[in-house]
Amino acid sequence: MRALLAAGFLIWLGSLSSAQSFAADTAIRVRALEPSDAQPSPQAVANGSLDEQLQPFSKAPGHNTWRDYWLKLVPHEPDSIDGTPVLIMNATRGLQAQLVAYRDGKVVPLILAAKLPAFLGARDMVFIVPEGVPPAQPLYAHLTSSSGEPQYLSVSHGALATTLALGTDRARMIALTFGALMAVSLAALLIWFVLKDPLFILYATMFSLQAVYVAYLSGQGFDWPLLSFATPLDSFAWNVPVGLSGAVACLFTREIADLKHFSPRVYAVFGWLAVAFVIVTAANVAKFVGWLDVVNMIGNLMFVVAAVFTVIVCALAWRRGNRAAGWFLIAWILLEGFTIAAALRFLMTSSGSDWLDYYGLPLSMVAASILIALGVADRLRAQRVALSDAERRAQTDPLTGVLNRRSLIERLDAACARAKARGLPIALLFIDLDHFKQINDTFGHPAGDACLRAIIEPIHAELRQSDVIGRYGGEEFVVILSSADAAGATAIAQRIVDRVADVRVSGFGEPIGVTCSIGIAASDTLGIWGEPLLAQADAAVYVAKRSGRNQIHLAPPVPA
Repeated sequence: MRALLAAGFLIWLGSLSSAQSFAADTAIRVRALEPSDAQPSPQAVANGSLDEQLQPFSKAPGHNTWRDYWLKLVPHEPDSIDGTPVLIMNATRGLQAQLVAYRDGKVVPLILAAKLPAFLGARDMVFIVPEGVPPAQPLYAHLTSSSGEPQYLSVSHGALATTLALGTDRARMIALTFGALMAVSLAALLIWFVLKDPLFILYATMFSLQAVYVAYLSGQGFDWPLLSFATPLDSFAWNVPVGLSGAVACLFTREIADLKHFSPRVYAVFGWLAVAFVIVTAANVAKFVGWLDVVNMIGNLMFVVAAVFTVIVCALAWRRGNRAAGWFLIAWILLEGFTIAAALRFLMTSSGSDWLDYYGLPLSMVAASILIALGVADRLRAQRVALSDAERRAQTDPLTGVLNRRSLIERLDAACARAKARGLPIALLFIDLDHFKQINDTFGHPAGDACLRAIIEPIHAELRQSDVIGRYGGEEFVVILSSADAAGATAIAQRIVDRVADVRVSGFGEPIGVTCSIGIAASDTLGIWGEPLLAQADAAVYVAKRSGRNQIHLAPPVPA
């Protein structure tokens, strides 16, 4: 369950934004001119006359909250660049930059070639280095901030074509991820309209929130027409979706692990965790009153505990045989692996990792959506198997395993309707075990039950796949012979009598011999269907019994 730890990770990143407000690429040294009431002119700054007032930017007090200031960018000897050289300034969206160079005694502005979305809601401002400016020559940047958010900034060199191609690849990857996640969410929503299973609503909500989260986290969403409205929200744009996704993920976990039936208390715990996630998400507003660090500390602890708790619960559910929970656990581990890697990368270095930020995390989300979809499908399969088993138990006699009386009558009506529609005959065998009361009285009821079970296999041996057998009463069974006329039914009935007569039931003292009598009724000779046909078979079996038992009797045609 990615949202549990990812939400905490992202809010935690927000709490570090002031501490990590500046990071410079090792290829460029950055020094700052502290802002003052009288701002210097570009000429005064670019000609180097104010260089003695510069100080290391990262060590300047309050540098992350400055709103109007100058920087001097001093490149070390850069590697050779294949193509048009550019300077790439990665910064918060509220930070505006104008870069100049000093050439031949004049201030030369750098052309802003592109603004590319970047990770954590930042953007890369790509400036073309003018011709005639040596690679090692200092450049000067006038920065203004229109946002109250803390700033962060990093600067690097590159080639124009390579930088624009990288931006295109990033945008394509995030767009594909967003589209894939929204597609699976829409599909789940459409399936819900048919199946009405709340799991599909939770699935759709969870991954649509994840899609919004990755769009804003990557910075791409701020430039999309339908999502650009969230630009003023800054970090809230991704913290809120991922926090709500954590709440939905808690509800999803307890459903897919079927905790309501197997552990009602844990089911309730996940409900309270969902409420806690909503509260933590809403608590982001503490940023405006200076309490965000406290909220982050509480939230991070809750995220870690919830994440570990989810692993344990899903693992136990998997061991219990819940394969759907197993699929969910695999997806969670996959996503958490990339989330932890991103957190460690952020701690160790300020530079981004395209492989991790724009490929690892997005692709792991898509893979997780597929794995969890397999889990949902597995849960539906298990439910279908359970339902089929329940239906089978409701339709069958628990002692013998054949159809019970109600299901037998339903099958008879359906078989007669099909036979009449196709112009085919149908025949019934009414089977009655001989001397059954005597067996019970002599050997006991367990022996009688054993005899009832023992005759099922011999009867089945003479039936076709299309034929049906059901228990009609205590020791009475009915066989429905599809497409069978009187002659065919008579032959089958005689073979059944012979087979049953060979049955010996042991385990109750002397082996018990079993015989049966069979009444036969066929639609081709009687011209009747359904329960009237059954009544004729019932009457015929009494004739067989009165004639000495262990024999068959065909119901004669009723005189017109």
